[in-house]
Amino acid sequence: MSTGWHGVFPAVTTQFRDDMSVDIDATQGVQDALVRDGVNGLIVMGTCGENNSLDPEEKRTILKAAVEVVNGRVPVITGVSEFDTRRAVAYAKDAERLGADGLMVLPAMVYVPKPSELIAHFRAVAEACALPIMLYNNPPAYRVNIGADVLQALAGIPNIMAVKESAPDPRRFTDLINAFGDRFDIFAGLDDVALEGLMLGAKGWVSGLTSAFPQESVALVAAADRGDWEEARRIYRWFMPLLHLDAEHDLVQSIKLAEQIMGRGSERVRMPRLPLEGARRAEVVAMVEKAAATRPTGLASHAA
Repeated sequence: MSTGWHGVFPAVTTQFRDDMSVDIDATQGVQDALVRDGVNGLIVMGTCGENNSLDPEEKRTILKAAVEVVNGRVPVITGVSEFDTRRAVAYAKDAERLGADGLMVLPAMVYVPKPSELIAHFRAVAEACALPIMLYNNPPAYRVNIGADVLQALAGIPNIMAVKESAPDPRRFTDLINAFGDRFDIFAGLDDVALEGLMLGAKGWVSGLTSAFPQESVALVAAADRGDWEEARRIYRWFMPLLHLDAEHDLVQSIKLAEQIMGRGSERVRMPRLPLEGARRAEVVAMVEKAAATRPTGLASHAA
């Protein structure tokens, strides 16, 4: 039941024009640059892709464009983040038709479900398509935990294959592997717990800050894969001030600002988000500029 997914899967940003319409060309440019910089897959329209700020037709247009520009080079996994199960099922069906390689399925937005409701939501999406599914567990953000009881109830559904674990507690990786063995592919989903997750058996890393520093992210996972923990720690320690941004409320604005500073995208975000300003903006700019001046890998960038 393994997905075969492994390595670095950036949660790519959605790019907007000055009038805040979706800029498909720029979004494809971001995606293509990440693939050329060596990432192993793309998560489109997750949190960093501002999924819930997009209209239904925009989501389908963005996914179609991502599949087109990636052209089979790496898996394209799309976020399924909807306000109710009916919409999630409809999007899952369309994502399969449009050529997605997998789904990253979130709990339904706004309403906080009981475990039985969470199970029913995930089961309905899984039964609507044949695509491999990664469940997204992020208790701080979505106020619900995909616990062992929920996973046990879903273990018999063959296309539910992976879990993106974003609980800020590295013990979760060991607990899940102890409980389920290799039934689910576990991915680290919180940037500043990524190396801990990889060390404890995660198959890969769904990353936010990779959008600004992809080569260092790829090098970090490669070092972990070959057991070079000294090199992995060296990169991780350099990266950590930025990785902490992924755990903050304004992570999308911070990551897009980092992208802009690194010449990889625009910081424009859709309301209700607003670009960073004042002391917070100055803080993030200083962090990114320091990281850029002290990059540990020295590799050339493919960003436009």
